[in-house]
Amino acid sequence: MSVPAQDVPQEPGLEAALTLLRGLLTAGETLEAWAVQHRLFALTHRRACIAATSGRFITLKRRLLGGYESADIRWQDLKETRISAGILSADLTLVAQTSSDLNIGSEVNRVWTFAGLRKDQAQAMYRICQQHDQVWREKRRIRELEELRAKSGGVQIGTGQSAYAGTDAAAVDSEPARRLRQAREMLDAKLISDSEFESIKAKIVSGL
Repeated sequence: MSVPAQDVPQEPGLEAALTLLRGLLTAGETLEAWAVQHRLFALTHRRACIAATSGRFITLKRRLLGGYESADIRWQDLKETRISAGILSADLTLVAQTSSDLNIGSEVNRVWTFAGLRKDQAQAMYRICQQHDQVWREKRRIRELEELRAKSGGVQIGTGQSAYAGTDAAAVDSEPARRLRQAREMLDAKLISDSEFESIKAKIVSGL
């Protein structure tokens, strides 16, 4: 993956960092944006270079005796991105789960803050982080919805028929109420919209 000519840094050290970054990309992975800390920031800190790819967020940090060490965050693990911008520089903060695999129940978070980034680069990174975050939030919402439906015992809401034909009359009579409660829980959890809830409720009532 080559960096557009206008984005290639003039500093030899940064070009070396980007060369290393390109070498870390996996098959099919593309570099979407990158950002680096201002040179003034390097007077008191080890300078860092960060990048957003099609599959993850990567950070490269200079070692004391030369070279870099890298770490990354998968987009599905990203929980929050914040930016604080000044006149010339910006600070970018990422909050991520240790591991999610679409599971939002993890309580162990990593917080990474990168201060003194070049403002325009940091803003581009922030936009891309937000885009990937929105994509994975929607995937998690769909996953939660599927899990709630699975917990209901495989009931297909809106079919107008009970999935428990072999149960006794009392269980059958309580099925519409249970399905309606489940729909209300999904609405309260913001897994479905108000219009979707009203549609589900209408189908449940029409099946009585």
